[in-house]
Amino acid sequence: CKLAAGGNVMQLAFVLVEPKVPENVGAAARALCTMGFGELWLVNSDLHTRSEAHWLAHGSDHILDNARIFPDLAAVRNSVDLLMATSAKPRHNRRDWHPPSELRDVLAGKGTSVATAALVFGREDRGLANDELALCDLLTGIPMKVSYPSLNLAQSVMLYAWEMSGLSVSAGHSQAARPDAALGALRQRLELLLPTLDTPADGKLSQWVFERLPLLTERDIGFVHTLCGNIERILKRR
Repeated sequence: CKLAAGGNVMQLAFVLVEPKVPENVGAAARALCTMGFGELWLVNSDLHTRSEAHWLAHGSDHILDNARIFPDLAAVRNSVDLLMATSAKPRHNRRDWHPPSELRDVLAGKGTSVATAALVFGREDRGLANDELALCDLLTGIPMKVSYPSLNLAQSVMLYAWEMSGLSVSAGHSQAARPDAALGALRQRLELLLPTLDTPADGKLSQWVFERLPLLTERDIGFVHTLCGNIERILKRR
């Protein structure tokens, strides 16, 4: 199944980065199936093929059998328009940390600007590395009353799948985002444009722009595309 965001169909994938326990992979597949999702992606792992994973899948073996495998998170980054990372707390002074309910609202306003989104879960023992978090558009986490014990990987997948299922769900095919309203295309455009405006890639303005970029609605993304086009034309004349 795919989410119907703003009246348009969006594919949402759940990504497990180097999971350590095959039972967690099987339980995650079961959680996705229960909530109507079917896209399970694995990074540098073959645990979905283990018998222990299938023991806990309980009727969701087809999700394990059809899991997509990526060599690293950078390959996932190149395959989606919006990449969201789960993290226990904000990192690198980033302020774009959102609980699951806010994440649902972010997806709901994307329309045709996002054809494929992915929600990334880190390793059971140490989560996602700093360079992996840096690849992601925004961070999300589950607020808890205590910091320990933390949630099991499959439990986290279940909570997010339940929360995301609050969006309308459609079984239709995902449609490609229009070039003039695509979030991924806008990100690439700004990565090229901001340095020409003498804005350092690690400067505060760039950080501010890229932290807020994934929060824009489809209409806002179209406006920023238009703004970039106007700036590019002025720069060419100069």
